[in-house]
Amino acid sequence: MLTTLVASSKGGCGKSTLVTQLASHWAQTGQHTAIIDADRQGSSFRWAGMRPDNVPGVLGLQGSRKALQKLPPDTRQVLIDSPAGSGEKELEPYLEQADVLLVPVLPSSFDLYATLGFIEELQSINRIRRGKLPVALVANRLKPWTHASQDAVTQLAEQSPFPIVAQLRDSQAYVLLGALGKGIFDYQSEQVRNQQEDWKPLLRWIKRQH
Repeated sequence: MLTTLVASSKGGCGKSTLVTQLASHWAQTGQHTAIIDADRQGSSFRWAGMRPDNVPGVLGLQGSRKALQKLPPDTRQVLIDSPAGSGEKELEPYLEQADVLLVPVLPSSFDLYATLGFIEELQSINRIRRGKLPVALVANRLKPWTHASQDAVTQLAEQSPFPIVAQLRDSQAYVLLGALGKGIFDYQSEQVRNQQEDWKPLLRWIKRQH
């Protein structure tokens, strides 16, 4: 079983998008997938409950340490949507169980400063400091054709000790499909396949860590 923890120091950065899209990918590959949603908004939990009958189901559990004990024995992939604005105290219940930690960040100065502060805090966590918990950044809601997005990614790469393993473009598809309990991996149209390409570096990185 692989447990992926998704965390950020601020809300609205795309944690739930990251969780639900990865869940749809792994469910589509035939792996029994579960989401533990510890965020008060409960977006990932609701998404799992909305999955229609024509796509593979994803088990949704509301988050706590005890939720990990409720997982079926055949669960292959677990995604933890941590509370918004998490620090070490909020993440502590999940850090020992996680196999990888993903940090989504938006291409704005406010998000960059908040993320760099969060990264500094992460570096003090014992498991991360000892190299026992791999950490990666995911640049989210990028507009690749703009200097602002390009500069943000460059600045983040220069100042972060953790790698940027994916750059996800801004798209309304995530919002529209999320409202239906679906993800981009539940479709195979040419337009959606182009967006799926954005996720391949992230999926390869996770696979290497496991």
